[in-house]
Amino acid sequence: MTDLGPNNDTGPDNTPCAAETRLKGFIRHLGAYFVVMAVLVAVNFLTSETPWFLLPLVGWGAVLSLHAAYAMGLFGALGKNGHDGRD
Repeated sequence: MTDLGPNNDTGPDNTPCAAETRLKGFIRHLGAYFVVMAVLVAVNFLTSETPWFLLPLVGWGAVLSLHAAYAMGLFGALGKNGHDGRD
């Protein structure tokens, strides 16, 4: 990671902030998704005419989209008590 100066989103002991940790987790999840889907598509086309790879592609893709929303902090928009701060 590059140094962004005094506001580089690290903690007082130079540990990564929560947003950076979430993003790294999402990138690992995305990489695993592409690798596994490439293998499944190849196996599907080599062994069957039925496109069964679509089920894990869509199912895991839905979970991946939720992970993307979490990594972007969209779930943190609501407060801990479930309210967004507006009256």
